[in-house]
Amino acid sequence: MLVPPPLSLYIHIPWCVQKCPYCDFNSHALKADIPELDYIDALIEDLDTDLAKYDLNRQARELHSIFIGGGTPSLISAPEIGRLLDAVKQRIPFSKDIEITMEANPGTVEAGRFNAYRAVGVNRISIGIQSFQDEKLKRLGRIHGSKEAITAAGLAKEAGLDSFNIDLMHGLPDQSIDDALSDLKQAIALQPPHLSWYQLTIEPNTLFYSKPPVLPDDDDLWDIFEQGHQLLAEAGYVQYEISGYSKPDYQCRHNLNYWRFGDYLGIGCGAHGKLSFADGTITRTVKVKHPRGYLNPAKPYLDQENQVAASERPFEFFMNRFRLLEACPKQDYVDRTGLPLSSIERPINWALEQNYLEDKGEQWQITEHGKLFLNDLLAAFVEEDE
Repeated sequence: MLVPPPLSLYIHIPWCVQKCPYCDFNSHALKADIPELDYIDALIEDLDTDLAKYDLNRQARELHSIFIGGGTPSLISAPEIGRLLDAVKQRIPFSKDIEITMEANPGTVEAGRFNAYRAVGVNRISIGIQSFQDEKLKRLGRIHGSKEAITAAGLAKEAGLDSFNIDLMHGLPDQSIDDALSDLKQAIALQPPHLSWYQLTIEPNTLFYSKPPVLPDDDDLWDIFEQGHQLLAEAGYVQYEISGYSKPDYQCRHNLNYWRFGDYLGIGCGAHGKLSFADGTITRTVKVKHPRGYLNPAKPYLDQENQVAASERPFEFFMNRFRLLEACPKQDYVDRTGLPLSSIERPINWALEQNYLEDKGEQWQITEHGKLFLNDLLAAFVEEDE
């Protein structure tokens, strides 16, 4: 029987000052003032539509976390963020320890801005720093410099938030091992409770894809990861997912819910959602992508709605779950997919034979060997159902 998991909310703000050449997110460079009043109104109506369509008010599910992403959410004023959060709270009960994260760009944050966001309910900030080297920031199309990055992290630390995150990239164009480790040392020195440290990848439909820069070779990337991982461990950071490091008890609860195959409403331009129901259905949603279409009162907010078939659920579950380094309770598979353990007996046994997984009684643990062959491991759950 499928047991509805914790519920989160993702809110997408689609605008940026300018589009970065590596970014494949649904973001749009500003060409005029943000219609923030109209957009907040639309987000609230979008939420009301979902609550009615999926009868979520009757289910009385609490919100476990909220993540306001983009784009650059810090382009929206604190009073409007507050109006949005108040509207959400009026419609869905908040858990007593709800985590409310908002992404911010150092180039759009001035003194006191974090205090204003905290005052309206935001208790965690994620700062998109990417690098502390001005030349690298320029290559990445970022609108901030190294001094603004350091200042923003200091403001977040002083704002009395429950936590804050620094987003940092490695494997940048023409980046040496020393450059990458220097960035990481600077980030660690700012003492964020959480650090997302991830490798730049070239994605389709980006400027870097059409005009590829020279990136570090595989040997340098491996050295950067190994030496950086050691630096983080020595500084007291624990790796809990592929690119997520935190001090103890400061993991991002919103991301944990994603990777544990939890549920989340998605509102805003191009936002994705996933909802599970006691009748055994799992629904995925995508909202209208472009702001013009999203703000058009004659059009619905929903662009796509798909049911996740039983045959797709093993792959979807493990594709998310194996991002995490924690052991996976076997009961979670049953509760989150609605399928019996017998449905994956063959691929699990194969993974155990390959030393990709370890059977720990009530849990499965991905091995160090399994992490190196993650694509092969995941493929086993596709092949089983084809």
